[in-house]
Amino acid sequence: MLSLAAVLHLPLFAAKQVDRNPPPLKVLAIGNSFSEDAVEQYLFELAAAAGREIIIGNLYIGGAPIHFHVDNIKENKHPYSYRKIESMYVKTVTQNVTLAQGIADEDWDYISVQQVSPDSGRYDVIMKHLPQLLAYIREQAPNAKIVYHQTWAYQHDSTHGGFANYDRSQEKMYNAIIETTRKISELKDIHFIIPCGTAVQNARTSSLGDTLTKDGYHLEMTYGRFIAACTWYEKLLGLDVRKNPYKPDSITELQSSIAKEAAYKAVKTPFKVSKIKK
Repeated sequence: MLSLAAVLHLPLFAAKQVDRNPPPLKVLAIGNSFSEDAVEQYLFELAAAAGREIIIGNLYIGGAPIHFHVDNIKENKHPYSYRKIESMYVKTVTQNVTLAQGIADEDWDYISVQQVSPDSGRYDVIMKHLPQLLAYIREQAPNAKIVYHQTWAYQHDSTHGGFANYDRSQEKMYNAIIETTRKISELKDIHFIIPCGTAVQNARTSSLGDTLTKDGYHLEMTYGRFIAACTWYEKLLGLDVRKNPYKPDSITELQSSIAKEAAYKAVKTPFKVSKIKK
């Protein structure tokens, strides 16, 4: 027979066992190529290196603004490429998926939304359709926390046509994104902001300079994308990414260190640039 002391300690021991084996974190992005840049590489590996299981979904339409998603809901369209990562080495891609099908696929912990990059700093444009998208997600996934992906300003010499919205100024674009996402962070349905825009801007103050895109707007394929993944990891898991041992083989120790510090500082101060002295 167990002693009274042993019986009293059982619940505490059981709780500790559960804490050591948390359930998978399930994250769905509703986005475009900028969510592809952020979550489809390196995020799974960072979580695995911390002993955390994560399931990542990305409902992808290239160049999709928020109003596309609202139109797709109204007309029950199925234009999404649904990318799902459940293993370090396996990514499945299902074409012609509806928004409802992607949301119903898992009991998501987090669902992210974002605006197409040319309009990422235009609050009035975003708010024409964002409330409708948030209401739909809340209806379909009442237990999920909705988060907003703060995307990044273009490279200073970007030739993207949408750069004209900000007088072709990286500083103006970044400041517009910051003011816009600051306001969005105050919406009742937004749980928090994932500050990739600030992480990228932080990294631009380092020895990497303004070299973080491959074409002036999409992130560079290795250390550029790693910055975004580190930001998602730090914010979603609440763990200090600087202490995570994972580094892609394709980047240097210095690039990895800059990426992790840029993400860490962005999560701490999401609406202000923090300099990286590396």
